[in-house]
Amino acid sequence: MQGTAADATARRTLVVGNWKMHGDLQANRSLLQALVAAPRSAGCEIGVCVPFPYLAQARELLAGSAIALGAQDCSMHQQGAYTGEVSARMLREFDCRYVLVGHSERRALHGEADAMVAAKAERALDCGITPIVCVGETGAQREAGETDAVIGMQLDAVLNLLGSHASRMVLAYEPVWAIGSGRSASAAQAQQVHALIRSRAVHHGVDPRELTILYGGSVNPGNAGELFGQDAIDGGLVGGASLKAADFLAIVAAAPSRSPTA
Repeated sequence: MQGTAADATARRTLVVGNWKMHGDLQANRSLLQALVAAPRSAGCEIGVCVPFPYLAQARELLAGSAIALGAQDCSMHQQGAYTGEVSARMLREFDCRYVLVGHSERRALHGEADAMVAAKAERALDCGITPIVCVGETGAQREAGETDAVIGMQLDAVLNLLGSHASRMVLAYEPVWAIGSGRSASAAQAQQVHALIRSRAVHHGVDPRELTILYGGSVNPGNAGELFGQDAIDGGLVGGASLKAADFLAIVAAAPSRSPTA
């Protein structure tokens, strides 16, 4: 794998919507048209990760806009007899700029191990797609005081393999106990874990200023401002609120404007 000019990219502000398994052609059109028509938020990049069947529609509706297209997963394999899998190369043909890897729902429901997540991230990078690598602990793990250890193992799997390309990735901290629950981590809890992630990256020789780290876990217009006000948080990975244009745009508006060298 060869580095690119993006290796020098500094922290930026980014808000990405994850539609999960939601959507239909009519609703998608209304949502994306509203997002494209809205005034662009200065200093904040925007992306949407849509289900595979809607990539062609989303690509068409987002053409010429500042909103980046993303997918929700990719295969750890380049090609072959893997029925139902979608490769990073296929996603690239739809102009996907981002792809989620290691989302907690994939880890829990499909048994994705840390090594598999790292391999998926590598496939994405090979195809010029930015992987959004998700890490996070369950409620039981947090209560047992295992947050640092769990997230450390998840990060190590990716950074041991791809640490030299950290600036080409995005990390997302999503406390599993907060996803879809309506109960977000407090701003202080999120700040603490984001700081841990940057500290862990240093042990892999990564400049923490090159890392973009998002918070994901019941982000909504009511809590976005406080979460994004933490200096270790660079934006959000937004679930349910990304399905409503007004809510998603309000979250984007709450994101801080940050200079490229911050």
